[in-house]
Amino acid sequence: MADLSTLGRRIRHFRVSAGLTLDQLSEATGTAPSHLSLIENGRREPRLSLLESIAAALGVTSAALLDPAPPTARAALEIELERAQATPTYLELGLPQVRPGKTMSDETLRTLVGLHRELERRARQSIATPEEARRANTQQRLEMRRINNYLPELELLAQAATDQVGHTAGALTHRTVTEMADHVGLAIVHTDDLPHSARCVVDMERGRIYIPPASIPGGHGLRSLALQAIAHKVLEHRPPADYADFLRQRLEASYFAAACLMPREASVEFLSAAKRERSIAIEDLRDAFGVTHEAAALRFTNLATEHLGLTLHYLRVNGDGTVTGAYENDGLPLPLDATGSTEGEVVCRSWSARRAFARRTRTTEHHQYTDTPAGTFFESTQTGTGTPEDFSITLGVPYNESKWFRGRETQLREASTCPDVTCCRRPQDGLAERWEGKGWASPRVRTHLFAPLPHGTYPGVDDRELHEFLEAHADIEA
Repeated sequence: MADLSTLGRRIRHFRVSAGLTLDQLSEATGTAPSHLSLIENGRREPRLSLLESIAAALGVTSAALLDPAPPTARAALEIELERAQATPTYLELGLPQVRPGKTMSDETLRTLVGLHRELERRARQSIATPEEARRANTQQRLEMRRINNYLPELELLAQAATDQVGHTAGALTHRTVTEMADHVGLAIVHTDDLPHSARCVVDMERGRIYIPPASIPGGHGLRSLALQAIAHKVLEHRPPADYADFLRQRLEASYFAAACLMPREASVEFLSAAKRERSIAIEDLRDAFGVTHEAAALRFTNLATEHLGLTLHYLRVNGDGTVTGAYENDGLPLPLDATGSTEGEVVCRSWSARRAFARRTRTTEHHQYTDTPAGTFFESTQTGTGTPEDFSITLGVPYNESKWFRGRETQLREASTCPDVTCCRRPQDGLAERWEGKGWASPRVRTHLFAPLPHGTYPGVDDRELHEFLEAHADIEA
């Protein structure tokens, strides 16, 4: 359905095309001219009965008026200018609103719109810094902690989507995901020439989801990629206004995909049964729904507190110990930088997330108890191989809640006093003096530390490459 600005312009377009004045349309519909003027200017929403009367008077259908496409190229520019002047970026300038009247030339209008596009691009560029990204990510993590990582509105949307195709439990098949895409007017297309900076691309104009022929290393399955694309359509996401908006959209899409792959009702029933048997294990949840270990662990964080009464923590850690993802509502003392961010920080060497890498056999989960300044935690860790390096996925709970988990009988126990530097960062007594000036190492430089965030519409995605891909595929039959 068209928004009010588009609807108003479509009514005006058809009125002018029919050769009617506002007074004449007013007489034909029994509505005051001032009321019709407000509608045409996008400031008043017409009742359905009035909309039908307007359509009849103009000799068109209601559907024609409700078409979301602007009626003309100029109208599209006018709407874009109106929206641009309503953004925080423009409002902060304190400048007056410019209304594109009849006397404004198309050239002037295109110039104004072009200036606003560049203003938004530069605004995105200025905020797409590592520091801003870390701050936004921290705020999101704290907000998800406040609500126990649970989004009931997305649970309902995912349930409606799976109910529509008759899926209730077990692994969601690729065929069922294709049916779900069909229900929202999207077709899945496999291609091997995606932009190097994008995992998938959605062409909203032609209703296509472009995904690779095979799963991406690191756990990004094709079903999840397609479901995240479907989520953007279902949730009516628009290009993100800033980095925080981008992170919110990414979280919502990932949450929706996980809730479809592991439906709430079936997952809670499965986990409740495991809790009664005192045998909760992420690997069982993973296998029951045919997902990755990481996806199962993250989904567990959505449901554990709200439906099982368990507090917990989750960590995704690279082989060098750096955190790439974290969540906790059980008091685990995460490593934090000055901004409060944990991503990029290094976890204690004694934590399960790092001890698991030392095992010779990594096919099964590593279980251990870890004593910390905040108490003792039971942790279960699974390692994996990704791009560019190995990683570990850890799910942990306070000691008192370990009784519900498989692996609690482990005799492995480690002690950590981090963030105290004497725990695992400062050399043992005498070693620093012993080797001062006598040792030298060539560090493994991580190029991503020096790379700024790309300045495209979607952080990390090259706009030119994206648009060239869409144009190249526009005329190819799906």
